[in-house]
Amino acid sequence: MKNTTLPELPSHVGKCGRLVLPPNKVELFYTITDEICLPQSDMPEKILCLQRVEFEKDKRVEVRLGYYIIGKLPKMRGKWVWGQFATFLPLGDFRKLIGLAEKKGWI
Repeated sequence: MKNTTLPELPSHVGKCGRLVLPPNKVELFYTITDEICLPQSDMPEKILCLQRVEFEKDKRVEVRLGYYIIGKLPKMRGKWVWGQFATFLPLGDFRKLIGLAEKKGWI
């Protein structure tokens, strides 16, 4: 991805989602209330995201750590796609995410 202009990552604040918990397939609905996104220091085509989510039913607040990468399959080629696997990230980037979350008063 060197020498390629990356598209802007849109905000996901206000977006709603659904989580299905096994084994009883209980559905939980949530809203992303805030997010911190930054390019990974050693891989700019990967954006690390720490999202603050609020669950609809009980107003519980949790955080979600994830990432976006540039899609490679035809349908999503060149677009930001939510990563589907656990992410590895440099310790410095993790410290920065946590520091920004502290500044926002999340933790």
